Amino acid sequence: MSQPSAGAQSPFKQPKAVWAVAFACVVSFMGIGLVDPILPAISEDLHASPSQVTLLFTSYLVVTAVAMLVTGFVSSRIGAKRTLIAGLVLIVVFSALAGTSGSISGIIGFRAGWGLGNALFIATSLAVIVASASGGLGGAIIAYESALGLGIAVGPLLGGLLGDISWRGPFYGVAVLMAIALIATITLVKPQPKPARKTSIADPIRALRHRGLLVMSLTALCYNWGFFTVLGYAPFPMHLSALRLGLVFTGWGLLVAVFAVFGAPWLQRRLGLARTLYFNLALFAVDVLVIAIFVNSQATLIVAVIVAGVFIGVNNTVTTQAVMMVAPVERPVASAAYGFVRFIGGGLAPYAAGKLAEHANIHVPFAIGAAAIVLGIGVLAIGHRDLARAERNQAEVDAEAARGGDGAEVTEAAEAGSGSGS
Repeated sequence: MSQPSAGAQSPFKQPKAVWAVAFACVVSFMGIGLVDPILPAISEDLHASPSQVTLLFTSYLVVTAVAMLVTGFVSSRIGAKRTLIAGLVLIVVFSALAGTSGSISGIIGFRAGWGLGNALFIATSLAVIVASASGGLGGAIIAYESALGLGIAVGPLLGGLLGDISWRGPFYGVAVLMAIALIATITLVKPQPKPARKTSIADPIRALRHRGLLVMSLTALCYNWGFFTVLGYAPFPMHLSALRLGLVFTGWGLLVAVFAVFGAPWLQRRLGLARTLYFNLALFAVDVLVIAIFVNSQATLIVAVIVAGVFIGVNNTVTTQAVMMVAPVERPVASAAYGFVRFIGGGLAPYAAGKLAEHANIHVPFAIGAAAIVLGIGVLAIGHRDLARAERNQAEVDAEAARGGDGAEVTEAAEAGSGSGS
């Protein structure tokens, strides 16, 4: 940068490439909450049990998790832009095919293909935004999480509106919007330079040998178990129409977006990165426990689900920042390793919730979700030293960006330092 400016630190003043990828991120993340309002409708129309329907989450997220292991391998050979495009094309194709399906197994299979495209897109999009964004790492992560929050907020609303007409509508809607995002990516995103070293498929697994990255990933797995238990199974005991479910989860998603962009930085400035994570995870565990206890009270369930958006928004931003700083490896590799572990938790939780509710009672899945989050706090404590080091490193990088200098050397030094004790 040639001159420092306050505006350079704003997450909302970004190059066109960032906005193009962020728009595609919005549509991509819409796919997470999009199916929430239509889960009961699919269950009824296709004569499927709730646990069968939750496999729409499981196939999508488990395939996303496993495919994360090959994203760096692909991206380092064909380039970030082509990887983004490949992911977007797969999402367009498989979301459209899901809308045409006449069986629950067909939708589950097409959601798996959707998950493959999602993995190629998610891991690469974060790396592209970090590389292209102004305002340092913090600005890049906030831009990314803003897109995530907006997508999660809009997804349920679109799902509810279109799902009120037909459960097939949301799938077609994503296909159309992602086609627009595909065009924007092709025209606005410049090709990124290929890395000097080609990534192997084993690199993300090897990266998990570093204690800081492994601890953050396992913490995210536990947190995502609670997160996706709420997201994937809470619609069933609410007993609402698709439109009303859409409105409930839109309220939840709006809080995710607001607290990802504004709440997380505010808390981090006052409490620091580590204490923000501990405090936020503890409150989220309490919220999920409230759902477990009062799941038969529709009003309490709705309020608790919406409030969960606060804790999810804060956690998404702060955890992603911590992962990017604590990992002593290239960011695409760190993102792939982290995504692999955390999406496993998110993928298995909804199906497990359905089975637990069928074989025990409706309270048990949410109680286990709350316990998983508490376990995540314990896991996080194991890596407290690495987290403290990551916080210092982030401060150095962002201070360099604020001075208007080239933060590349500071970033490299910070990343090298973060690995010293891993």
